[in-house]
Amino acid sequence: MPTIKIGGALMLAIATIAIAVSHACAADAPLSEAQLVEIAIEANPAVKSARYRWDAAVHSIKQTVAPNDPIFTYTNSDSVKSPVGRAALREFNFTETFQFPGKALHQRDQAIDAAGIAHLMLMATVRDVRAATETSYFQLLLDNALSEVNAENVLNLDQVVRVAETAYSGSAVQQTDVISAEFNLAAARQLQHLYLTGIANDETALNLQLYRPLGSPLPVDRTLKLEALNFPLDALIDRAYAARQEILEAALAERNANTALYLAKMEYLPDFTAGIQYDDYLVPSFAPTSAGGGFQKRDWVGIVGFNLPVFFWMKQDEDVVRARASLAAARSDQNLIKIQTAAAVSTLFRTAQYAYETAILYRDSLIPLARQNFRVALTAYQGGKIDFTTLSIVLQSEFGARVNYLQAANQFLASEVSLEQAIGAPLHQ
Repeated sequence: MPTIKIGGALMLAIATIAIAVSHACAADAPLSEAQLVEIAIEANPAVKSARYRWDAAVHSIKQTVAPNDPIFTYTNSDSVKSPVGRAALREFNFTETFQFPGKALHQRDQAIDAAGIAHLMLMATVRDVRAATETSYFQLLLDNALSEVNAENVLNLDQVVRVAETAYSGSAVQQTDVISAEFNLAAARQLQHLYLTGIANDETALNLQLYRPLGSPLPVDRTLKLEALNFPLDALIDRAYAARQEILEAALAERNANTALYLAKMEYLPDFTAGIQYDDYLVPSFAPTSAGGGFQKRDWVGIVGFNLPVFFWMKQDEDVVRARASLAAARSDQNLIKIQTAAAVSTLFRTAQYAYETAILYRDSLIPLARQNFRVALTAYQGGKIDFTTLSIVLQSEFGARVNYLQAANQFLASEVSLEQAIGAPLHQ
């Protein structure tokens, strides 16, 4: 079955990558986003549970075409002393029931679809674990970058304090400038503790996704990378239709409902019973007479039977109506999921594109201008051309530009993760 082969290849690939990642960890090399995702997928109990459920569904397929167990009965008839005592007649009976030809094949199709749905649920679990791991990783990158930005802001504020103190010693500025500068420096240093606490919490959250001890974070690559989404929106929607697990599950559910409708209609057809019976007459007078006038002490009996759907208006008709309603519901569910997916992909794609453009604008244009403006303002303050309030505004603007860049980058990465979830597959493969 193609689904089983694909799943087996996936598990083999995950195991291979996990071995490679373990070697990388042993060498204390910083782990990339992809390596962290593979570690999480390999260790996550939810993925293991989904894989076991899929395996259980696969091993339910053969049972649908297995024949019913035959029934053997032994009858100790007309015993005078006890039910197991000497009897006048002993009967040995074998009976087998058969479904109408074709029913088992439809039931097998339903089992195959159920296994396919279980496999898609496994893929959806892997997708969600990937998204959760990426979210934790990107949050760590963001807080780490914010810490670096604030550390540089602390250095700038320290420089402002020294400049203000020098200017105050020369009676060029008021003492309030020095006090304000020291106040801003102390607040920035306290903010640094907040960012360091956030980094520690992010490492704990990432370890939780990796199912590692909370106090032993792995070395990770902390470089913030932004890769543009150079995909047409229509292509992403088409890709989501072909890859998103919920859409594929809805398609299999529709096919299953259609098969259930066929099976409901086949309930009008009879099921059969066949059997054979051997009679052993221990009392000759109990036996039927033969053609020559004597007693036939042993004989054989053949049994053939079938059920009659005489109450079809109470059972079979209702089953068919119910199956048709389930089929219509499955089709409506599939259409709804497609519409919701297209809307989600469109919204997330536009949001990601705007966030990316904003981040690039700040990184390549606004941040360099803000840095240049701070250097000019600091020189102007030393020369007495601007006051301390203007210098503080310029410095705050430079710090705000870098923070806005990181916020836009974080929004882009978060939208990208959500977009991958909506599509059902990674964007960059």
